Amino acid sequence: MASAAEQMAANLNWASFGKAKELQARIWFALGLLIVYRVGTYIPVPGIDTIELARFFEQAQGGIGGMLNMFTGGAVGRMAIFALGIMPYISASIIVQLMAAMVPSLEQLKKEGEQGRQKLNQYTRYGTVFLAVFQAYGIAVGLEGQGLVLDPGWFFRASCVITLVGGTMFLLWLGEQITARGIGNGVSLIIFVGIIAELPAALAQFFSQGRSGALSPAIIIGILVMVVAVIMFVVFMERALRKIHIQYPRRQVGQKVYGGESSHLPVKLNPAGVIPPIFASSLLLLPTTVATFSGGTGTGVMSWVAAYFGRGQPLYLITFTALIVFFCYFYTANVSFKSEDVADNLKKQGGFVPGIRPGARTVDYLDYVVSRLLVVGSAYIAAVCLLPEILISQLAIPFYFGGTSLLIVVSVTMDTITQVQSHMLAHQYEGLIEKSRLRSKGRKKTRR
Repeated sequence: MASAAEQMAANLNWASFGKAKELQARIWFALGLLIVYRVGTYIPVPGIDTIELARFFEQAQGGIGGMLNMFTGGAVGRMAIFALGIMPYISASIIVQLMAAMVPSLEQLKKEGEQGRQKLNQYTRYGTVFLAVFQAYGIAVGLEGQGLVLDPGWFFRASCVITLVGGTMFLLWLGEQITARGIGNGVSLIIFVGIIAELPAALAQFFSQGRSGALSPAIIIGILVMVVAVIMFVVFMERALRKIHIQYPRRQVGQKVYGGESSHLPVKLNPAGVIPPIFASSLLLLPTTVATFSGGTGTGVMSWVAAYFGRGQPLYLITFTALIVFFCYFYTANVSFKSEDVADNLKKQGGFVPGIRPGARTVDYLDYVVSRLLVVGSAYIAAVCLLPEILISQLAIPFYFGGTSLLIVVSVTMDTITQVQSHMLAHQYEGLIEKSRLRSKGRKKTRR
């Protein structure tokens, strides 16, 4: 027998969507801000020689420059005001979360509720500004070194840093507004839109390689089959759940007995979602952004980074895999599934896992289950991100067909659709409540 919630979910259609005016307003608001973001990716930083810049990125497209363009929606290739994208914020949030897990004072802030969360967000913004200034200055110096600037000097460096840092902070504000007043996660949607917007050009480049003979028809068909298979695999794994049985005790009030029900606590195979590959890519982009614009010439750290952290290089693949696995465990334990909070909520509601005592034993059991799920979950994320990357580095096809980009697109799409369905269900519940109120008022009038 289907529950009421399942029956309502089955009745979701375009007619019910047309009645959900608040949901429509949220979607239009998010779309409007995303259009603003796309417009900003075409506004160049002042003082750039666009012709030389285009030539430079034609050469860098096969290396780390292609990944930079993918995460910024092509803004790096045009050296637009949003060239840094949202990555400095993601890197800063990683650093703050790592410090919150190790520094007692910051860990205490996490436990202070909304006020502590706001304080940590403030520290994250400060870190974003610092990292953005560092990356922007490195890009400005690199542009001058590559001869891509019309009038090099300190005035250009200052204007470039101010423009790029301001663009990143504006993007951060856009993401927060989309999350609060729109639909979906704002930061993830900004990355998602950047990938989708450049996909037609990537497809055109891909098929042009086939027409020129650079790629054989068999390879083209194989890549397309691989893309479809990766999408199906990601959807299957993202919907996979481990249901932990929860029992609620019976309680008697007068002559009636309440409770005694059983339920399930769903735990995703990958509770961290798309965050681990985004975090891992962000940390790898931090040093390689500067290395790309410095050209990696000569000796020193930058040349070493450019040589060993290129796409398909063994050190890049090993580091990428290690970061993905680390952030799968770290983000799940500290953000997406806190075993202590879940066990505490179950205890307050009177629920318990059969055979497991409430409290510390439940926390240990949840940690046991989640840690073993993450063995499979982190391996799945790493495989999806790495296997296509190896093929891309060997065949020189566009980065938009890589595992990281496909994982982001599929995961963000699924999360956004889930939020849309949640808003529609809430709208249906509100409609049922209004109808019940009208019926009760009608009954009172007939009795009078």
